[in-house]
Amino acid sequence: MADARQVGADFVAAFNDHDESRIRELNAENGVLEAPGDVRVEGGEAATQYAMAWLNAFPDARLTVKNELASGDWVAQEFTFEGTHEGTLSGPAGEIPATHRRLNGRGVQVFRVENDAVVDTRLYFDQVQIMTQLGLMPEPAPA
Repeated sequence: MADARQVGADFVAAFNDHDESRIRELNAENGVLEAPGDVRVEGGEAATQYAMAWLNAFPDARLTVKNELASGDWVAQEFTFEGTHEGTLSGPAGEIPATHRRLNGRGVQVFRVENDAVVDTRLYFDQVQIMTQLGLMPEPAPA
């Protein structure tokens, strides 16, 4: 059995290094990724391209894991994502041109690992928080 915690750590390291080939190695060919915006992609290459869309849009992107839980084939990581939006971000609602704004968002990713590769990724983040920080939505009114 693969060490899910180690594969999760390897994925974060590859993401932070912007290492597309390593991200590709860590995504299983039969992998599935689900993310906010009703995103569901199938296949390791599609999952890799999802990660690369973020890395291309945020060339200084970095994940920092704050908390982690692992059990058997599963690992869950609570993280912060930080980066500057310098390129076009493609998403389910279309393309978002560079805003040159800094993003500091929170999220959770849950991985299931088989044979030292990620076969199931479930990504959770606050889309409103991201859109607000990028200046694409008004700031919430104070309480």
